[in-house]
Amino acid sequence: MDRMNLYNEFPLFLKRYFPYKVQKISLNAGFTCPNRDGSKGYGGCTYCNNQTFNPDYCHTEKSVTQQLEEGKLFFAHKYPEMKYLAYFQAYTNTYGELESLKRKYEEALSVDGVVGLVVGTRPDCMPDNLLRYLEEMNRHTFLLVEYGIESTCNETLGRIRRGHTFEAAADAVERTASCGILTGGHVILGLPGETPADIVAQAGTLSRLPLTTLKMHQLQLIRGTRMASEYERHPEDFHLFDVEEYIALVIDYIEHLRPDLVLERFVSQSPKELLIAPDWGLKNYEFNHRLQKRMKELGAYQGKKYEM
Repeated sequence: MDRMNLYNEFPLFLKRYFPYKVQKISLNAGFTCPNRDGSKGYGGCTYCNNQTFNPDYCHTEKSVTQQLEEGKLFFAHKYPEMKYLAYFQAYTNTYGELESLKRKYEEALSVDGVVGLVVGTRPDCMPDNLLRYLEEMNRHTFLLVEYGIESTCNETLGRIRRGHTFEAAADAVERTASCGILTGGHVILGLPGETPADIVAQAGTLSRLPLTTLKMHQLQLIRGTRMASEYERHPEDFHLFDVEEYIALVIDYIEHLRPDLVLERFVSQSPKELLIAPDWGLKNYEFNHRLQKRMKELGAYQGKKYEM
């Protein structure tokens, strides 16, 4: 990492692959999740309400093509020359029959201006036959597979009813990266039962995995989730960070991360009507600006405290 940069930013990472601007377009391709349909559980993870990340154009009654075309219209007025990555985001986007998955991925890639795929999924939903197909696809197009890891602590994963262990996540990341596929991870900082020291220790554990990208965000309590009910009954089990506390935590976390990991996101914004807490009233770019300002003041940078 160039020391001029405080951390490895995702837009700079994309510039390695594309000589033009690219924008992710979120899709809801009608998938479910093994934690909802009964194969692992019902009701999903305790924090989950998929409405929190579905844009207006992203509805299952619309085809993949229609969602992409509407997403393109949404962004094209700013950058008419922009290209797009189809982001299979909602629920578990590798969970289904192989032929059905292939049809949806290939439909997305056939849309004009789409130059690659980002596929969000669970670590326990990457069978070998699908991985072989993705390995072949990766030879011809940009592909990033992003796994919901959420925590490195099995006790936490059990508590949030995730339905898989950290070992399963590590295995999926290693299998995917060994096929030459760019592999991302997603974690939630501040899950119940985890101390700031636990969270920062997670950075070192994740750094030992062959991840290319990492997304993190603050724990948010969302209306209609099991976790919201748990909070109502036992608020003492939760620590909801204020923004300055969270910035301090993220800086410590970043300093313990491998220097070449690409950091895509630090916060998430849920729709106001769904969000119970914490409500910081900050957009992502405003948070990033405050984070960078504080890092400069402290002389902090990614990997400063990383130990191999």
